[in-house]
Amino acid sequence: MESAVDELCEQAGWDSMKFRIDNSSRAGTRRGDGVLFSKIGMEEVLEAAKETDHWKAPLGEPANGKKRGRGIASGYWFNIGLKSSVNLSVNSDGTVVLVEGSTDIGGSRASMAMHVAEVLGIGAHEVRPSVVDTESVGFTDVTGGSRTTYATGYACWVASNNLVDELKKRVAVLWDISEDAVDFNEGVFRSKAEAEKLISFKELAGKLADLGGPATSTGSVDLESAGDGFGMHIVDLDIDPETGKTDIVRYTAIQDVGTAIHPSYVEGQMQGGAVQGIGWALNEEYFMRDDGSMANSSFLDYRMPTSLDLPLIDTVLVEVPNPLHPYGVRGVGETPICPPIPAISNAITDALGVRLYKTPMNAGSIVEALSS
Repeated sequence: MESAVDELCEQAGWDSMKFRIDNSSRAGTRRGDGVLFSKIGMEEVLEAAKETDHWKAPLGEPANGKKRGRGIASGYWFNIGLKSSVNLSVNSDGTVVLVEGSTDIGGSRASMAMHVAEVLGIGAHEVRPSVVDTESVGFTDVTGGSRTTYATGYACWVASNNLVDELKKRVAVLWDISEDAVDFNEGVFRSKAEAEKLISFKELAGKLADLGGPATSTGSVDLESAGDGFGMHIVDLDIDPETGKTDIVRYTAIQDVGTAIHPSYVEGQMQGGAVQGIGWALNEEYFMRDDGSMANSSFLDYRMPTSLDLPLIDTVLVEVPNPLHPYGVRGVGETPICPPIPAISNAITDALGVRLYKTPMNAGSIVEALSS
C-alpha cells in the first residue's frame, strides 16, 4: 500500500509526505475491519517525521558511481489487550514483591515495576518483579501482540490500587479511625481530619505485623481493546548498479508510543523492529528442499543483518497518550516492523527509477530489474 501511495503521488505530481498527512487516519476514522479508531497519533507521527533533521537534510551524492535514494513509509499495528493477572505483597522493609505471568522479552519487568511504583509513591528499584509459571499466578495471556506493558501493566495498576485500599484499613486500625477518613498521595497516608497525622508507605510496612499481618493484593484485567500503534520510517540508501549491493546509510524511526514508561527500552523496541524489517526487505529468504526441509537453516546461510550492515538507527518518540490505559500506555513492539519494507522499496525506486515488487530486494533482484 505504501509503495502504491508513492506511485500515485509520483504520477499525480503530489508531495508524498503532504499527501500522507492530509489523508492520515484520526480518532473516529473507520479501520478496514470496521472498528473506529480511538485517540491515535498517526497525524502527529507524520508531522514529527516532516520536522526531523533526516527529512529536512539534502540527500547528497554518493561516491564511486553509486546511486542514492530516500524512501518513506508509514505502518500500523492494531495491538491487543486480553487477560493478565499479577500479585503484590509488602515486605517489612518497604519493598514490594511483584509476581507476574508475562515473560520478559523486552524489558517488561522494569515497566511493570514502574507501574506499581507510580501508584504506591515509591522508587521503581523498591519493587521486585518476578516472572513465574502461570500455574502460580492468575491467568495471563500470551506475551506478544504488543500487549504486555499495556495489559499486564494495567493489572499492576489495579493490584497497586487494591493494595492501597488494603493499607488504608491498616492505617485506620493504627489511628483508630474509619477507612474513609484516610487519604493517600505520593507514598504518604494522611488523616483527612488531622493534616499533621501522617505515615509513609515504608513506615507503615514496618508496622504491618502488629496491624493484621502481611498485606497482599491481586489485580486482573480482561481488556477487549487496545490503543492502535502508528509509525513512519525514513531511509537513505546507496546502491551499486553494477553489483546490486545496497547499503543503508541513514535510518530514522518515528512512532506514536503512547506514554513511554521506559523510554530507552521503547527506543530499543523501535530499533529492533527496524532491523528485523531491513533484514526482511533486503536479505532474508527461505530456500526449501524438495522434501520440505529448509536448506539455509543456519546463521551462516540465513542472511540476517548485523551491526556491520547498519548505521545507528535514530528514533523519535511521539507521545500521544492512549485513553484506554490509566497511564496512556500503547504497545510498541510490532509496529516498527511494518514500515521498513515499503520504505526501502520506495528508496530503491528513488535511487534507480525501477520498482521491485517482491522480497527480498537483494543484489540479484536489483541487477535483474536494471537489466530487464
